[in-house]
Amino acid sequence: MKSRSRSKLLCNQMLQNLSYVNFNNAKLKRFSSLFTHISIEFRFFTCSLTDPSLKPHKDLSSFNFNGIAHSVISKYSHFLDKKEPKRYYFLNDASFKIPLLDISDVIPHVTRRFLRVLRLKPEDVLEMLLGFQFECERVAVKSTKVESLWKIFKCASEQYKGFRHFPKSCELMASILVRHGMFREIQLLLLAMERQGISMDSKVFVSLIEGYVGVGDLERAVLVYDQMRERDLVPSLFCYRALVDLLVRMKRTQLAFRVSLDLVELGVSVCEGENASFENVVKLLCRDGMIQEARNFVRKLMALGFEPSSLVLNEIALEYCEQDFEDSLRFLAEVKCSPNVHTGNKIVFRSCTRFGVERANLFRLKLEHLGFMPDEVTFGILICWCCRERKLSGAFNYLSELLSRGLKPDIWCYHALISALFKEDLWKHAQDVLDEMVDMGTTPVLSTFKILLAGYCRARRFDEVKMVIREMVNCGLIESSALEDPLSKAFMIVELKTLSVRLKRDNDVELSKTEFFDNLGNGLYLDTDLDEYDKRVTGILEDSMVPDFDFLIREECSNGNFEVAYSLTSEMARWGQEPSLSVISALLKGLCSTRSNIKLCSSLLEKMPKLVNQLDQEVLNLLVQAYCKIGLTRKGWLTFNQMLEMNLLINSETFTALIKGLCKKENLRILHDCWDFALNGKWLPGLVDCISLVECLCHRGMLKELSLTGFSSIAHLFVEELLQHGCALDQIVYSHLIKGLCKEKRYKVAFTILDIMLSWKMVPFLDVSLILIPHLCKADKLQTAVELMENVLREQTTSHSDFTKRFCVTGKAGEAAIVFQNMLSKGLLPDADIYNMLLQQFCHTKNLKKVRELLGVITRKTASLTISSYRSYVRLMRLEGKVDYALSLKKIIVQESKSDSIILYNILIFYLLSAGKIMQVKKVLNELQEEGLLLNEVTYNFLVYGFSKCKDVSTGMHYLSAMISKELRPSYRSLNTVITSLCDIGELDKVLELSQEIELKGWILGSVAQNAIVEGLLFQDKVEAAKQFLDRMVYKGLTPQSISYDNLIKRFCCLGRLDKAVDLLNVMLKKGNMPSSTSYDSVIRGFCSRNQLNQAMDFHTEMLDRNLKPSINTWDLLVQQYCQQGQPAEAAKLLLSMVQVGETPTRPMYCTVIDGYRIENNPGKASELMQMMQQSGL
Repeated sequence: MKSRSRSKLLCNQMLQNLSYVNFNNAKLKRFSSLFTHISIEFRFFTCSLTDPSLKPHKDLSSFNFNGIAHSVISKYSHFLDKKEPKRYYFLNDASFKIPLLDISDVIPHVTRRFLRVLRLKPEDVLEMLLGFQFECERVAVKSTKVESLWKIFKCASEQYKGFRHFPKSCELMASILVRHGMFREIQLLLLAMERQGISMDSKVFVSLIEGYVGVGDLERAVLVYDQMRERDLVPSLFCYRALVDLLVRMKRTQLAFRVSLDLVELGVSVCEGENASFENVVKLLCRDGMIQEARNFVRKLMALGFEPSSLVLNEIALEYCEQDFEDSLRFLAEVKCSPNVHTGNKIVFRSCTRFGVERANLFRLKLEHLGFMPDEVTFGILICWCCRERKLSGAFNYLSELLSRGLKPDIWCYHALISALFKEDLWKHAQDVLDEMVDMGTTPVLSTFKILLAGYCRARRFDEVKMVIREMVNCGLIESSALEDPLSKAFMIVELKTLSVRLKRDNDVELSKTEFFDNLGNGLYLDTDLDEYDKRVTGILEDSMVPDFDFLIREECSNGNFEVAYSLTSEMARWGQEPSLSVISALLKGLCSTRSNIKLCSSLLEKMPKLVNQLDQEVLNLLVQAYCKIGLTRKGWLTFNQMLEMNLLINSETFTALIKGLCKKENLRILHDCWDFALNGKWLPGLVDCISLVECLCHRGMLKELSLTGFSSIAHLFVEELLQHGCALDQIVYSHLIKGLCKEKRYKVAFTILDIMLSWKMVPFLDVSLILIPHLCKADKLQTAVELMENVLREQTTSHSDFTKRFCVTGKAGEAAIVFQNMLSKGLLPDADIYNMLLQQFCHTKNLKKVRELLGVITRKTASLTISSYRSYVRLMRLEGKVDYALSLKKIIVQESKSDSIILYNILIFYLLSAGKIMQVKKVLNELQEEGLLLNEVTYNFLVYGFSKCKDVSTGMHYLSAMISKELRPSYRSLNTVITSLCDIGELDKVLELSQEIELKGWILGSVAQNAIVEGLLFQDKVEAAKQFLDRMVYKGLTPQSISYDNLIKRFCCLGRLDKAVDLLNVMLKKGNMPSSTSYDSVIRGFCSRNQLNQAMDFHTEMLDRNLKPSINTWDLLVQQYCQQGQPAEAAKLLLSMVQVGETPTRPMYCTVIDGYRIENNPGKASELMQMMQQSGL
């Protein structure tokens, strides 16, 4: 039962995701695999409906749910077939025309000439590429435009045998493709060029490598690099660095070394920028044990002027420590590098381990000769090893040297000295060392007292043992009661409790067992296994001589203190020690278990990079999951790749975490790669993970082009498929489905699903019902709407407010009033939101009576009136010619809410000016001044716009000047209004002065303002000034995105300035605005008047391709032009084109063409046209 409930919940979530999201092919493919898996994983669900008599018609265990999944997916495929709008293409093949037309709004002046050609020439393609490249450098061009350009480039080369692109064309195409990250197309281009024997410039290869590096595609980047080197081409330094950095990041040591070596062998001088890249390669070589290669590489770099950092040189020196200390010293001497503390301490510690403390000290002295500055840890290592080797005098000599250098011994030195003193039976001096330790500011810790206890127990000084216990109690390190024996507590701390140690007095006179005497002279002995006793306490002392950080970290991990364990790794590194693999694995597992500690894993592995290749698959799987959990998806992906290289098993949880992380990062290419790896690895996510992944794939919006039909269509099919198999579904499923259908505006289908629900005595959720009811009312399904509302109100008495608000939002004032009255009749108290929403709705419907009644209620109940309500009220008063009434209401609201005062004044000013009440506005402004309120940007814009509309332009200009002086930017509407008003009264000089000021500030004038200025200049016959103004707007990038020059195009054509008219038309196209048919007609007439028929036909063809209809006069003019030039056949083609687009040629057109054929003495063609004319009824 529990499993069934879980399955039901998951499937409801699945249907919810399907209902609300639009999908495309790429997402569908990934969804389908998840969907199939879900169907296999569990046997769906049965749903108990509101009516308990409704049961599934079949035993669900026999259902083939995998078949249902595939059925739904196959039925969805027809939703993905997009239908292009029908277009008519003339004098060319449509497949070629589509991409050409698509880029025509980028380079209209270029493509226009090729819309009528049957074949492109190489120089034509070059011209297009040059124009496109120029535009790409000026403005951002969409990738879809580049795709169309690429199609043209390919189609041109496939037109006929022997067509060869110019090398320059190939270079331009490649550079444009690189700019937009279309790397696959670049490789196809390179292959085509190679077949044609065209050698590509190195810049293209460099751009391609940099592009692949940018998206992290290492394999392809290296492949292109190898192709480049095979052609004896040399990448740029930046390209080398980018490739090397990626190889280092992906831990590809051999490849990084090879590429870096290529650069070095070229003999190029190394600049400062490349230092970091080369140093990373050296570190990578050291990490992989390629120490000789690293050393030789550094030598070559230094010959080129490279100055390696001391960190890199120390890294090499450390690696030499693994093999030969003398080699390490020789290398440091060769490169004249002073070893850092980390390197020196590591050499000293390892030499102590291998050769003993005396030889280690010799290495220390040699290191100092090279410039090494030992610290307290260096001497601490020597002190500890002296103590271990029972060279106590040497230990104190080193301690003396340490102190003489002004260094402070750390706690491990004191532990070693105390332990050695006890070991040498010099227990009396142990307290002296402890006192010095305290005097030096080092506080004893639990391990310090443990050493003291072990030492005194070994020396049989049990009175001192008791004193140590008392000191530990005073320090708060342990708790002890007065009844508890101090010695028993001490034996427990030094782990002697299991030996049952007993301290006894020797009373046997004949056979004495006395081992030692107390302060009173009593003979005492230990009743225990003395050998084991001495072994244990001596072991504690010996273990304390040289700190074993590996053991300490393991202990902290066992106790769950992972942060403390992590901090010990830094101390461990200072002492030249390295953790064991088992300890690091335990620490990483512990850190991964807590979200706040996951970042510590990353820093730990950065400090110990060698360990990554030694970790097992369990730890690495946990690392990938942990990285992805906190958003470090890139680190997770890198670790994942390392696992692949090591052939480790990757579990399903890792795949799931990584895919979810990549979904959130929206890295589609890597996501596809990971998905393929997951499927090949037989990845099977759990049910909850399936739902989570579907949500990611649905909601992240990784691909921008969505399919025409939303995913609720699949949900609908899925529900139908289940119903056909006899499965009854519950309220949750239907509610999700209806909500998704309403989101797609498929209300008829939603109403059908609702009817099914109501017939089964089910009611949709409240939020779904609130969506449905207004649309039911619009569709004249009032009875269904009322039934649904009554059902919801009957089940949920708290829904009155929601229904009232929903009706108000959808403009159903009458229905809202009914629910409101019903609410009052039941004694329910409406909140302030309901009052305000009702008031706004009554204002919208101009129900002045209801507005007054409701205002009275609001005033009596002291409910607050919102800004929106006041705006609605003022708007209504303006329409009724009673704006003065709003003044008194404003005073009430201002008293209640001082913070919103300026907003209320702005609303009042706007509507007063809209009603032409200038005097009242001035009174309001005086009141504002008295209140001490400052005008804001909105106020100024309202005043500029309002006074200009009221023909009080001087006042509008006054506020505009004040606004600009305060560095407030006027709105398009304000500028448009004031400029057109100034132009209307002939104040063109002021307009030009204002526009110059706006230009200097880099503000963009709107389309209306620009048209008004140019129209004003043209009216005064200042054609050249108008042209210069427009040129300046384009040059400075001050043309708005939404611009219309239709009127100006017509004016310039009339003035004979056809070149400027064409420029304006091109500007509109480049900004994504479609010129009107009239604009094209004007331009065509202009070219015809100059007898430039080819240019006129270019614009005519473009006009048709853009689904614009030329006027009959334009058709007639073109026909006349062709016939006058003795080309009746071309004129006849125009007549056929007219018929294709649904136009009917006039009788004079037919007659003109027939006369042309007669002049040519071509009676056959003339006869055919006569028949056409007769068939058209002329």
